[in-house]
Amino acid sequence: VQLVESGGGLVQAGGSLRLSCAASGSIFSIEVMGWYRQAPGKERELAAAISYWGRTYYADSCRERFSISRDNVKNMLYLQMNRLKAEDTAMYYCAVKVKGSNKYDFWGQGTQVTVSS
Repeated sequence: VQLVESGGGLVQAGGSLRLSCAASGSIFSIEVMGWYRQAPGKERELAAAISYWGRTYYADSCRERFSISRDNVKNMLYLQMNRLKAEDTAMYYCAVKVKGSNKYDFWGQGTQVTVSS
């Protein structure tokens, strides 16, 4: 599975961004898709995830402002981020779990999100 993220950039606090992730390869094996993020000097955290059937997970810091979605026909994953804060600044990575796996098996290269205060 290959994953390519896009949509990152520089935005002012309070603004919005939409991240996209295009999946290719053995896409039939993908069950869960997620967005991880890692800020400088901090541990990587799972910001949001979505199952094939649409069940979602959000980190507490993201739940009220972010929305994750996926298009299983186009093999795309999205993350709509609203009311962005400086603390959302991080590298955002698309990652997927294949069927039967208990860990994220494939990762994209990441897209940088920088929120200026």
